[in-house]
Amino acid sequence: MALRADRTRRELSAAVREGADAGELAAVLSRWIAPAVPHDASCLVATSPAVGFGIPAFSFWDRVEPGVGQALMHRFYAGQDPCSASELARRPVPAGTVTATALTEPSPGSPHPPLADLGVGGELRVLLRDTRGGVWGLLALLRSRGVRPFDEADVRRAARLGPVVREFLRAYVTSGPLTPATPAPPPGVVIVGPDGAVRAATPQADTWHERLRTRGVPEWAGPSFLAGLADHARAHGRGRRTGPPLLIGPAAPYGTWISCHAQLLVGEGEVEGGGTDRGEGARERGGGGEVAVVLHTPAREHLLPSFCDWYGITLREREVVHHLCEGTAPKQIARHLHLSAHTVNDHIKAVLRKTGATGRDELTTALT
Repeated sequence: MALRADRTRRELSAAVREGADAGELAAVLSRWIAPAVPHDASCLVATSPAVGFGIPAFSFWDRVEPGVGQALMHRFYAGQDPCSASELARRPVPAGTVTATALTEPSPGSPHPPLADLGVGGELRVLLRDTRGGVWGLLALLRSRGVRPFDEADVRRAARLGPVVREFLRAYVTSGPLTPATPAPPPGVVIVGPDGAVRAATPQADTWHERLRTRGVPEWAGPSFLAGLADHARAHGRGRRTGPPLLIGPAAPYGTWISCHAQLLVGEGEVEGGGTDRGEGARERGGGGEVAVVLHTPAREHLLPSFCDWYGITLREREVVHHLCEGTAPKQIARHLHLSAHTVNDHIKAVLRKTGATGRDELTTALT
């Protein structure tokens, strides 16, 4: 296993350096997994400890049929996911299989048939977490109907794959541009209807939507993501135990860091009293209404935590970076943080080394 893992690290690193698209990288990863845990299709979704179990930052899909992928995404975003990340996190070994019942029964309110009706006979999941409990993503392996179901031996072998998959995700993100080659467009807005279809969009949103179409990701994934984000916003609006519908995506898949957040729209006359009661009214009446998805460059307070996760920047280094972005000189940073100027400069050098930035100006530009 160790020798094969080293070989895979080299193969994945080479594919990343050569600019392989998301589909090609998913296929390389799937080929490595197959000897340990045979499967017919795979999905890998990435997050970071700062985001936790929220909206995934990006994803890889290998041989997943459109109907299956759409059903998986709906199940996740609507808050109906079996064998969820939060459930796996409570297990000593963060891996397990989806029950046969969950595969054969339709999800409540889902427009998609059960996964078993779509040809799925088994699903195995591995939560990608580090030794401190930080979550980096979720790997799902699928087997077709008629193929031997996943068993406990498969679960144990799959769980041992986690460290290499985590390393791959970080290598992929840090291979992306630190600063975009072209300026990011102004914020855009997409209106998603109750049926998950886009009802309207601003011209700026069309430009952002192009960036969401990552090379090598299936065509159906983009529309399914917007529909899923709207589903998540409705579940959040109804007061379910879901985090806010916010995506913070890195530059590697999108060309620039991107933020997508969704909110339920409340029509005129739907809320008594107006003004400050509109949010509460949305939670009471929301559920099947239209949702506005805003796409834009993330604000620094949202970007910095994920950025530091992916680049391995420590908490103290993050404090220094925060002050740099505020335009604070290193000597003043030293006074603010009760450090020596020498220590602050060492932290700055460490951050430049980790990010590959040529200097403080490039670093602060990337974050502002």
